[in-house]
Amino acid sequence: MRSTRAVEISTGLFVLLGFASLFFLVTQITNRELAISGGSYQVNAQFENVGSLKPGAAVSMAGVTIGRVDSIGYDQQIYKAVVKLRISSAYNRIPTDSDAAIMTSGLLGGQYIGITAGGAEEFLKEGDRIELVQDAFVLENLINQLFATFARGSGDASKANEPAAEETKQ
Repeated sequence: MRSTRAVEISTGLFVLLGFASLFFLVTQITNRELAISGGSYQVNAQFENVGSLKPGAAVSMAGVTIGRVDSIGYDQQIYKAVVKLRISSAYNRIPTDSDAAIMTSGLLGGQYIGITAGGAEEFLKEGDRIELVQDAFVLENLINQLFATFARGSGDASKANEPAAEETKQ
């Protein structure tokens, strides 16, 4: 009896340790730091909605991490979120007409900034602002729109069937 209790306790601790390890690995993967060697420069972007973007999130181009989100603030005069991006100096040829979008990665839903290169011959430099932005995709808004569409569709369908129902009664 004593040995089965010890086995149950050790099994429970083993499972708990496994969950703790998994949690640690997930947080480490989503919060990796970028080793910026040789300096960096900061550019800004203004968004209507940053979703759950966090400081430290990756900034990438073509799937390659080129920087990190330095900070996120709110500008009360323009009613927008101001995101400061820290880009490695190794990536100093980003066209000024590039666009920045808040993207979601994988099943865990970690968000990052994805930059798509434009075609301008001038490049972003310290303090510049990325003008073309795409806000975070908010899943709740899509679900609400979907439910609203279904609600409208079911209301219209019942009205469309009313004349047919009246004809069958007569």
